[in-house]
Amino acid sequence: MMRRQQLHPVSLRLSVTDRCQLHCLYCAPPSDAEELSSREILTFEETVRFVRIVQSRFGLSKVHITGGEPLLRPRVADLVAMVAHERIADLALTTNGQLLGAMATDLKRARLRRVNISLDSLNAETFRLVTRGGELRHTLAGIEAALRSGLAPVKLNVTVLRDVNSHELADIARFGLERGCEVRFLELMPIGPAANRFGDFFVASAEVRAELGEAFDLKPAPWPSGTSSRSYLATDGRGRSGIIGFVSPQTAPFCRGCRRLRLTATGQLIGCLARGEGPNIRPFLRDGVSCDRDALVEAIHNALRLKRSAGRFSTTELMAKVGG
Repeated sequence: MMRRQQLHPVSLRLSVTDRCQLHCLYCAPPSDAEELSSREILTFEETVRFVRIVQSRFGLSKVHITGGEPLLRPRVADLVAMVAHERIADLALTTNGQLLGAMATDLKRARLRRVNISLDSLNAETFRLVTRGGELRHTLAGIEAALRSGLAPVKLNVTVLRDVNSHELADIARFGLERGCEVRFLELMPIGPAANRFGDFFVASAEVRAELGEAFDLKPAPWPSGTSSRSYLATDGRGRSGIIGFVSPQTAPFCRGCRRLRLTATGQLIGCLARGEGPNIRPFLRDGVSCDRDALVEAIHNALRLKRSAGRFSTTELMAKVGG
């Protein structure tokens, strides 16, 4: 028997590759595993087929294209255009920004709405350390290109690491406010390489908020149930203001009301980042095979039941593979 459509729409993260251009300390090991064959990776048509089914049966509030590094996927702007054709209200992409300078205009033309860009330091050496070889100047160029192209809002994601970048958080916040970007400070998650040094690196959002409160006037802004970022209106001493957010999966989990799904590049459907479990639905989406909509809808229902409990992280997957 068919289930009735859920009242609350789904937020979908599409990981289009598990390849990493950078290998950040908290995200990926120093080098990629063996590269997947093209047969193992969902085609754009298969990915959009899944988007269409979720849209028609559940409703979609947002589609977020991720990786690995999504800009490494050949013709990724074509995928953006295909997803945009499905009339997605909020179509976003997360990137390290290294390739964005040359691609921002094409992504905007493909009807990408906005970008999240990882920016863990404004110091070139620290940036190179955290990313294991990334060039800060390329990411800064990507931020400027995104702003010029009208991708808005530009959100800057900062994963806070004690004694690595924790001393420059106010500077990064100020950098964002000066350019009209939203800045989000993320708690480290004990996933992948970060699990072994979690105790050394972890900084709670409350500590970050207290430190930023000395440099900015912070006023809480409303946040809907199920959203990951707790937002504040931040105003500096010169009267400049903007949004600063705190993503706190450890100390303030946002599991209640969460309707987020992840589809990996190889077709695994994951209902909870913290658990990393879910079926591979690629056989249901393959070209040449009749798309079993009922089986897909049942898989989606099951994935949405896999939200974590008691705040525990049990996944052994890498962030780069599950579209964090």
